[in-house]
Amino acid sequence: MKSNTKSSITLPRDELRLVNELKKRLRARTKVEVVRRGLQLLKETTDRDALRAAYAEASRQVRSSSLAALAELDSLAEEGLSDQEP
Repeated sequence: MKSNTKSSITLPRDELRLVNELKKRLRARTKVEVVRRGLQLLKETTDRDALRAAYAEASRQVRSSSLAALAELDSLAEEGLSDQEP
């Protein structure tokens, strides 16, 4: 069984020009390498975006309970300071 599968895509002239420019700039050996790098970058970006969204949602879910806990502890912030000399 082959590990690589052939695929062929047709690009509009402007996009092919972009691939060729990136090939030179990135010193990539092939146009396929340029496309692979682009796909990997897109995957990493979307993975980070999904992770960022998950953290934001988790933060929203615990925000009210965190604020309540901080409010309860706020009275302890000055505890014992009146005994201190300036």
